[in-house]
Amino acid sequence: MLQFIGLNEINGPLVALRGVPAAAFEEMVCLQLENGQTRYGRVVQIEGDCAVIQVFEGTSGMSLGNTRTTLLGRPVEMPLSPELLGRTFNGSGHPIDGLGEIFCQKTADINGKPMNPVARVYPRNYINTGISTIDGLATLIRGQKLPIFSGSGMSHNKLAVQIVRQARLSGTDAGNFVIVFAAMGVKNDVADYFRRSFVQAGVMDKVVMFLNLSNDPIIERILTPRCALTAAEYLAFELGMHVLVIMTDITSYCEALREFSSSKGEIPGRKGFPGYLYSDLASLYERAGIIEGSSGSVTQVPILTMPNDDITHPVPDLTGYITEGQIVLDRQLDQTGVYPPVSVLPSLSRLMKDGIGEGFTRQDHADCSNQLFASYAKVQDARALASVIGEEELSEIDQKYMLFGRMFEKHFVDQGFTENRSIAETLDLGWLLLSLLPREELDRVSGKVLDEFYRPQQDAEKFGLAEDAPAPVQAAG
Repeated sequence: MLQFIGLNEINGPLVALRGVPAAAFEEMVCLQLENGQTRYGRVVQIEGDCAVIQVFEGTSGMSLGNTRTTLLGRPVEMPLSPELLGRTFNGSGHPIDGLGEIFCQKTADINGKPMNPVARVYPRNYINTGISTIDGLATLIRGQKLPIFSGSGMSHNKLAVQIVRQARLSGTDAGNFVIVFAAMGVKNDVADYFRRSFVQAGVMDKVVMFLNLSNDPIIERILTPRCALTAAEYLAFELGMHVLVIMTDITSYCEALREFSSSKGEIPGRKGFPGYLYSDLASLYERAGIIEGSSGSVTQVPILTMPNDDITHPVPDLTGYITEGQIVLDRQLDQTGVYPPVSVLPSLSRLMKDGIGEGFTRQDHADCSNQLFASYAKVQDARALASVIGEEELSEIDQKYMLFGRMFEKHFVDQGFTENRSIAETLDLGWLLLSLLPREELDRVSGKVLDEFYRPQQDAEKFGLAEDAPAPVQAAG
């Protein structure tokens, strides 16, 4: 093993070393400083006998003359063991919970292995989050990647904690469900909030946590989601567990990638992001799924904040291309105190149709969901008309749609942070709300389904859906 003394160039988080005969791309490197300190990096670029090395801990304090560099002959690896559960790691996979190193059974390249498309199993079966707008209208399917599009300052962190606390599987797989949580570029108080919330909820023993703080090196931020996904793949495909991976905030990851790309002198693309941003995000998102012959699965819920709430920004735009739907949070709902502030109409789950219905959720799920979407879309038309002519000038049916819209946002979209609704409660509540409309307006549902689930308006009011009802709604039955 050769050791090289001295560096040729230091530029931001990068160092250049010439005269390296056999460096490999993504190879780990150990750098010993003049004061005896050890840092690690990886080879990110090779030009002839010149290797460009990305230093994880940054290059402050390094000298060109006395730094000793050793190539380790292996890629960046994550130690793996069943002991991962209940532990907290930093962004590069080292324990930070004070419980010492994990007893490593194996190590794996954090970049993962390509998943054979032929070996993929089509995602079915749903994950119950206890949140009506997700479970009822944009159902999360096991093996899916379903991002949450939020905005700066909105309650996405609170929503992430609620999903971790409440998410569960149905049937025999319920006890085999774990969560891998990765936070990138978060402040210290947000990191403490996540850690404290999981401990108080009593779910920490089922959570593997990766925390990259905003004052940590940006290079570590680039490693964080890959370390988390490597741990998730190990738990799913080798230990047979069903893993839900929550990653927040993907925008912080992309901004770190932009800063790193700029320091390498690469030609920028849209808004300064590197031209390979699409393929880089795909290398993360496509690590979700189910493999034939394995009893486990990896489901992803990436959370990203849209700069200026712009859904056409490169990060949400490219994410939407790769993933199977999105859940969009609405600032106007957030400002009016609605939690979670899910904007129903632009939210969708493309795999929902094959993971709901009889045998999965309930036979009326698709009908209820379709009718709620259609009716709420008509609410927007009625509101647009009311903004021009005034609500009192609307027709009787438009006024009923206005009432339905207010009740839908008040009772279905808005639910408490601690409220955990079953899928039956969500669907019963949906039918109660639809009962505020005349039966002939429910044109997305067959008469047979309406005979079973439609309730007259006075019955709906009996359950507390009168507009001035102070009591919270209780699900029918």
